[in-house]
Amino acid sequence: MSSLDTPALSRRHRLFAAGFRAIAASRADLWLGPVARGRGVVLTFHHVRPGAPGAYAPNSLLTITPDFLDRTLRLVRARGFEIIGLDALPGRLARGGRPFVVLTFDDGYRDNAEHAAPILRRHDAPWTLFVTSDFASGRGRLWWLELERAIRRLDRIRIVDGIDPIDLPARDAAEKSRAFEAVYRSLRSGPEARLLARIADLSAEAGFAPGTLAGELCLTWSELRDLGRDPGVTFGAHTISHPMLAKHDAATARREIAEGRTRVAAELGRPVIHLSYPLGDPTSAGGREFGLARDLGFATAVTTRPGHLFAAHAAHLHALPRVSVNGHHQTEAALSALLSGVPFLAWNRGRRLNVG
Repeated sequence: MSSLDTPALSRRHRLFAAGFRAIAASRADLWLGPVARGRGVVLTFHHVRPGAPGAYAPNSLLTITPDFLDRTLRLVRARGFEIIGLDALPGRLARGGRPFVVLTFDDGYRDNAEHAAPILRRHDAPWTLFVTSDFASGRGRLWWLELERAIRRLDRIRIVDGIDPIDLPARDAAEKSRAFEAVYRSLRSGPEARLLARIADLSAEAGFAPGTLAGELCLTWSELRDLGRDPGVTFGAHTISHPMLAKHDAATARREIAEGRTRVAAELGRPVIHLSYPLGDPTSAGGREFGLARDLGFATAVTTRPGHLFAAHAAHLHALPRVSVNGHHQTEAALSALLSGVPFLAWNRGRRLNVG
């Protein structure tokens, strides 16, 4: 856990860590796992890169080290899981068999090719990279990273519109972390247009143009084509601009999903049949989006709702849960617990399906 975590996030991560340790100490991942574990699990990754996070790193939950990715793949197989490609998931759900893991990476970061791909090849592990077409074109809004950079550069954060104006110091790591949490929480709960506008204002105040980070951090179309020579890689769609789809009208959501796929398929010269909903929680993707993905002919679509895959998910292939491999919990205890499915008995209140 970063020493920079805000009090609220620190408490949450400490609670998670304590739960993982308790599961490991009681060996509940072994004796309760057969009941909790589904037929398979889809793991979510974002950044894979070496080094520890700096003093101020509010998005560090999205980053794991190459060493931990290597240890993850070793533990997955040691626990009896088969690593399969996303194309094979529907069939395996339907017929059962050996428990499986699917590896998915969101957004299309360059570090996936630099640091993750060699490890995945060494383990002969198939994986899916979900590409946001604007990011690959170098013009998308990685707004959560823009917010992090802006607060890193500023010593005071002011957002004066809205019901609860924000005016917070950001002079040191702890203050910057608290400011990030307050701004994120406020903007994330409201309209996306306001979120993008206010973060653009902060970016300009901090001396950089919004929409420039994708060119720094994400794979270009040319780099994606080079990566596509690896037979272990499958490309999926992650919309045009990475919006919170549920906050937009149906026509906009449909266009984002459909045209995002069209652009990826055209640029990379291969069919694209899998979708990842941006952000992927219930406030960003729900029943309407699941129906759009189904009607547009995707074979699968994945959320970030946490959980394992059960036989009943075969009838809900456009609302699949995933399990995030969290940068705050790069331990064998955490990974073993997540692979066992035990934490989700409480998280999902005993439900195997969360597809509404």
